[in-house]
Amino acid sequence: MLIFSLQDIAVKWIGGDYPILEIVIFRSIIAMPCTLLFFYFEGQRGLPTTKHHKLEYVRGIFLFLSYTTHFMGLAALPLAEIASIRFSGPMMITFLSVIWLGEKVNTQRWLALIIGFFGVLLIVRPGSASFNMGSIFILLSTLFYALSVMVTRQLRTVDSSATMAYYSSLVYLVAAFILAPLATIIGTTPDTHSSLAFLFRAWSIPSIFDLIVMSGLGLVWASGMYFIARAYSSALASVVAPFEYITLPINVMWGFIIWREVPTLLTWVGALLTLLSGLYSLRQEQKP
Repeated sequence: MLIFSLQDIAVKWIGGDYPILEIVIFRSIIAMPCTLLFFYFEGQRGLPTTKHHKLEYVRGIFLFLSYTTHFMGLAALPLAEIASIRFSGPMMITFLSVIWLGEKVNTQRWLALIIGFFGVLLIVRPGSASFNMGSIFILLSTLFYALSVMVTRQLRTVDSSATMAYYSSLVYLVAAFILAPLATIIGTTPDTHSSLAFLFRAWSIPSIFDLIVMSGLGLVWASGMYFIARAYSSALASVVAPFEYITLPINVMWGFIIWREVPTLLTWVGALLTLLSGLYSLRQEQKP
């Protein structure tokens, strides 16, 4: 989560000048050899292979959609609010763990999930004057991420973490190249919402510094995804997921230091409800 916070800072810093798909392509080109290096550190040789190509590609698509929608939301929202909305991730993961993986969840944990859901509503505030469409993209990002976790759980016994990181990076690169012409075909107008503008903004040649930042995102992403895959391969999804709550204090810190962003009272209250919901779920999971 600390590694991924660095990614948010970099993209928010340069995202006003480039479309998200351009950043994804540069990042993925660097990420590919990084995943091969992780594969080598696992004691393997050659290129990663799998007998479950379909699952690996599905996982990669989910992660690509999660990554893209996350940064579309990042273009419109403060870091702390993004982290607070992503607190819905453990709720989605727990729910999908029941539906997809057949894990058992008791009544108390269902109640905790409902309370956490109300916390998310306080943060997003749908229908209010302060509602920002960027919130929808963050929620979509969280859902796609939760779906990728379900696939990770299925692959954990057959593919290594480096193999999963390699195939997801490959899907990112292919998907970004396929969708890149959208920026030229659709374009933007002065009234385009900042989230959509980040997707459809015209391509431009990056400066040397920005090129270094985009390329550095490849190392950041590859290492972050490797650790995520390791975490969800080592324990139940419903146990690992609540630890993602550390993103709030990290993002509050970066947002205040760099952009002087201060979360609203409703954001704090909603974040507290979802935090307590996740921590209670974790405590219930650890009971014998």
